[in-house]
This record gives sequence, C-alpha cells and structure tokens, in this order.
Amino acid sequence: MRRIGTIIYATMIATATMAQGVIDVHSHIITPEFVSSLESEERLLDEGFPVASSGQGQMLVRLAEIEVYPQYLTAYLEAAKEIQIESLNTEPGVLCLFPTQMKEDSTQVRILEIYASQEAYQHHIQTAHFLKYKKGTLHMVKSLKLQDLSPLSSETISLIFKKAR
Repeated sequence: MRRIGTIIYATMIATATMAQGVIDVHSHIITPEFVSSLESEERLLDEGFPVASSGQGQMLVRLAEIEVYPQYLTAYLEAAKEIQIESLNTEPGVLCLFPTQMKEDSTQVRILEIYASQEAYQHHIQTAHFLKYKKGTLHMVKSLKLQDLSPLSSETISLIFKKAR
C-alpha cells in the first residue's frame, strides 16, 4: 500500500507542476521497480523515500551549470527529459535530477544531481541512455561546468523528500 501511495503522490506532484505551466524536464518519477529495489537494499524510509547512503558509498551531490545554444533549447530540454526519465526509472542510485532555468536567461540551465554514491554516478555515466544523451546533445551545449557540492547535513535529504509531499 505504501508503494501505491508513493507512486500516486509523485504523479500528483508532476501533474500539479505541469498544470501550473512550469517546464520541469526532470520531474521525479518513482516507479514500483524503483521502490522495490530500495526496499530490497533496506534503503526505504517509512514515507517511501530513499535513505541517504553513508561511509564508502557516500552521496555525490553535484550542480551542473549548462549554457545551451538558443537554437537548440527546445531539443535540449526534450533530450534532458528523456535521460531523466530513463535514469530515474532504471537506476536506483540516481536519487535526484532536478533542472532549473534561469529566469533572466532560459538558455542557462542548472541541474541538481544527487547520486547514492560515487559508484552510482560512475554507473550512470556508463549507461547506454546517458551516452546517447551526451552524444546527442554535445553540439547543443555552449558550456558545461560541474560543481561538486558538500551537503551540510546528508541526513536532511529525507526531510527534503518528506516536505515535498
């Protein structure tokens, strides 16, 4: 029952976001397979959201700063949506892909990426869907800067997902 509630809630959030006219190319999609994989790894909170990893598998948090050539913006956003959906549906180690666009310049995209571990990130960048995205968007991206971030408290990630409800 918890699984169904989580899926319904994620769908409601995505629908509400689209209804407000917001373009969110990385809506968080939580599939039954994703929830099952977290349960089998004992990484699921009672609320149905992932538990942050610790120790050697410490979370990797990154901010991708991307500038897209204006003539490719629509195509880039579609490609970003496709890679996001595939990553969240098939990779339990991809905890968050959350893109934003600068209000004053929509060609400036920022993506908050959270991976369960460095190993999860390394796996992600070797998948067929990531390589397809990277190859297909290379000519669309004017600049890319990856900023690794240090969470002040990795324990608060569960609070973030809980508050999103």
